[in-house]
Amino acid sequence: MNVSNIIIILVISVILFFAVRGTIQHMKGEGSCCGGPKEKAPKKKIPGKPLSKLKVTIEGMHCDNCKNRVERKLDELDGVVAKVKLSQKAAYVSLYKEIPESLICDTITKAGYEVISVEAL
Repeated sequence: MNVSNIIIILVISVILFFAVRGTIQHMKGEGSCCGGPKEKAPKKKIPGKPLSKLKVTIEGMHCDNCKNRVERKLDELDGVVAKVKLSQKAAYVSLYKEIPESLICDTITKAGYEVISVEAL
């Protein structure tokens, strides 16, 4: 074996190592499936008591970036505060204004996820 073959084998081995490691992290839910670094969604608070609360079951969230994206998109709606629990595949939504469920569902769908069910709490 010559030196150039050894170098090529080493380069391929390193690439395979990182690819397998990333795949394992992704499958465990530890890595980001969305390509970017983990970023926290800013916490939104609205004073007072919510008019109603919903549990929205969502399919397609795989990592913290997915969780943060759903929280951020819902929090952009006026009168809405959302908390996503990735382990439950659900968003817990507090409504401080009269907002149709269809707007909540459309917001989640436009963010790239599938709404499975909406349940009043």
